Amino acid sequence: MIYYVEDDKNIRDLVLYTLGQTGFEAAGFAEGRTFWQACRKTLPELVILDIMLPGEDGLAILKKLRRDSATQAIPVILLTAKGAEYDKVVGLDSGADDYITKPFGMMEFVARVKAALRRAAPKEEPEELSHRGVSMNTRRRIVTTGGAEIALTFKEFELLKFLLLNKGIVLDRDSLLDAVWGYHYDGGTRTVDVHIQTLRQKLRASGSLIETVRGVGYRIGDGT
Repeated sequence: MIYYVEDDKNIRDLVLYTLGQTGFEAAGFAEGRTFWQACRKTLPELVILDIMLPGEDGLAILKKLRRDSATQAIPVILLTAKGAEYDKVVGLDSGADDYITKPFGMMEFVARVKAALRRAAPKEEPEELSHRGVSMNTRRRIVTTGGAEIALTFKEFELLKFLLLNKGIVLDRDSLLDAVWGYHYDGGTRTVDVHIQTLRQKLRASGSLIETVRGVGYRIGDGT
């Protein structure tokens, strides 16, 4: 089941019709209140959100989904007219899995829905990851360094997790972009560099563990 929150009835009906024609079961909501009521009865496999909604806006709904352990793993696509780079960065850092700007092509939209569902398919991963003083609990989404807990955005956490899962392996920027932001994210590999920089700062003394391999990308190393 896919839930779509959009206050414009014409757009909502078009998206729901397209999803139905391509084999998906979907339900639409004009605002957050009815969306949350539906979630209390049945949790969706995917949520599609407009940002500009009456009452509770899409970003507020997204952040609430990510704070709740019952919904934090549900993939979320932002489908919105707000196309500025800043809006995309805020949306993705708040935990969105993809960001689609209106107007959009229906074939690409369906492809990105399928991609988000594929990425969200259950994967076997360890609950605890650690390396030279950096520890991560993937279920509770807690990261500590030197015994002190540090606050990471959703994407910073996912980036660090992917690096730790592949420690010692050099990962190019395109691979990191694909794994954390999704193949269709058009923000460019500069996004990876910016998030690596903030991760290093937040990890403090352990930030040196994220090594730059010139001309290739990054890896978790020994920090020497």
